[in-house]
Amino acid sequence: MSETLDAVDAKILDLIQHDAGLSVAEIADRVGLSSSPCWRRIKRLEDSGIILRRVTILDRDRLGLTFEVYCTVKLTLPTKDNLEAFELAIAKMAEVVQCATVTGSADYELRVVTRDMHAFDTFLRDRLLSLGLISNIESRIVIRSVKHTTAAPLGLISAYVSAQG
Repeated sequence: MSETLDAVDAKILDLIQHDAGLSVAEIADRVGLSSSPCWRRIKRLEDSGIILRRVTILDRDRLGLTFEVYCTVKLTLPTKDNLEAFELAIAKMAEVVQCATVTGSADYELRVVTRDMHAFDTFLRDRLLSLGLISNIESRIVIRSVKHTTAAPLGLISAYVSAQG
């Protein structure tokens, strides 16, 4: 970690990652600062790249996006060009909400969200397999999500740990 964080920074990060809708005044009050110094800290954390962006988390079930699948993808030939082509294509696919390069016999692990099994089948055939880069896909349908968080485990950084102690 190139950026040095103190206990107040860690508290700010914890508050923001759990509720990005908090005002600077609310955050400042909770961390014991006035608004201006708090805003400057938040701005510094944004400028340094620690805070990447602030988003709103939607209820996918209420939107009818209830079908979630994890796909393990093996490319036919994992050359530099094929890896780059696959990653560029995946970046444009809204159904893919997460993509990671992984170790082992596969090349990628995808998390895919669609409306239902039929929408997933269409995505698989028309979008993913039509790339012509894939030799194997293993799909696992999510039955029930047990834990889902976007929060970074701040307890693992020393500033947060000392702020809690």
